[in-house]
Amino acid sequence: MNYPIPANPQEVVALRQNPVSEELIAAAIAGVVKVARSKGQSLEELMAEVLADDALLDVQQRRWLSEIIAAAWEKLP
Repeated sequence: MNYPIPANPQEVVALRQNPVSEELIAAAIAGVVKVARSKGQSLEELMAEVLADDALLDVQQRRWLSEIIAAAWEKLP
């Protein structure tokens, strides 16, 4: 992967400076999982945040993203 996994929220946000690609999205998802774990969040707490209503994603997109994050949570060390 060309992008390191972000270790803090600032590094996740800094990814916005790069062109969107599959690798960038994977790094962002891995970073979100890593940051949540470092804050002591559970997967359930992170899922609640992802599934919370917002103007960016519709319900179906949030569910899809939550499934991807849950899979990443299980796969990442």
